[in-house]
Amino acid sequence: MKEYTLEELSEYNGKNGKTYIAYDGQVYDVSDSYLWEDGTHQGLHEAGEDLTEAMDEAPHGPETFKDYPVVGTLKK
Repeated sequence: MKEYTLEELSEYNGKNGKTYIAYDGQVYDVSDSYLWEDGTHQGLHEAGEDLTEAMDEAPHGPETFKDYPVVGTLKK
């Protein structure tokens, strides 16, 4: 499985193809989600970022990622 740095992850911001986000060390492909259209989630979050801390204030939990494929891990 591919390991992504934060810099590499930022290339998958939904503006030029794939849309990836990271949570708790896992990198998810959310490209097919209408909730991540154009790389933005409801005007609050940008794709290509680690959303681990942001999820603390989200109205939903990490179970929302279970439907998306894991495409790698986030390099520490």
